[in-house]
Amino acid sequence: MAVFRYLYGPLYFFGFVGGATAIVSSGSSPAWLFVLIIAAIGSSLAAERIAPFENQWNSSHGDGRRDILHALVNEGSLVAMVLLLPLITSLVPWESAWPKTLPLWADVAMAIVLLDVGITLAHFASHRVSFLWRFHAVHHSVRRMYGFNGLLKHPVHQFIEVTAGALPWLLLGIPLDVAAVASFAVLIQLQLQHSNVDMRVGPLAYRSSSKAKRSLTPRPSSTARRYSCPGRACRSCAEGGTLELRARV
Repeated sequence: MAVFRYLYGPLYFFGFVGGATAIVSSGSSPAWLFVLIIAAIGSSLAAERIAPFENQWNSSHGDGRRDILHALVNEGSLVAMVLLLPLITSLVPWESAWPKTLPLWADVAMAIVLLDVGITLAHFASHRVSFLWRFHAVHHSVRRMYGFNGLLKHPVHQFIEVTAGALPWLLLGIPLDVAAVASFAVLIQLQLQHSNVDMRVGPLAYRSSSKAKRSLTPRPSSTARRYSCPGRACRSCAEGGTLELRARV
């Protein structure tokens, strides 16, 4: 079981993202990415039964239907963003500045970093600006952690994060295949980050946003415009999508 806890996180993330990269680079239909997403969800649910962080979180809290609807809406918004990229980038009045000689895996890594910077800054602001917190608080309203509620977000806040994250992509003219794999990586990371799996990621804990489970009940801090996640296992609230910038709240 100890081996499973150490290997699960890296194998889950790099295995599925690597699979998505292989699918896109081979020229296969992007529809296979949806098959891969279903496989990832199934793997996450199975792992939560094998090595749960909290046994009680594997029981329904009456939130299944809500979380599925949020997942469909928010995942659909990511798919729509990827599909609209060619149209939006065509409106940029300059040639694409995206590197054209990098292998796909390097393109994806760069895209993830760029996306994560924007999402992290939007998330950082959402814990400091009361107007943004009103939308972001939906994400912190859960009573348990499991893979599906990683996509529990208010649509307005989802739009804010996606806009902040995707802006560098648009300005640089990201290729569609790179955007598809990087967006897939975000979905995989959200599953991993919020899953009810008692995983150990070792040194990666200091560079990923999956190193501990967050407290479930948010509250306003002593300063009126700062909002934090109190509790025994709270992460840095400045974490973003796939990586974690080590700014502190």
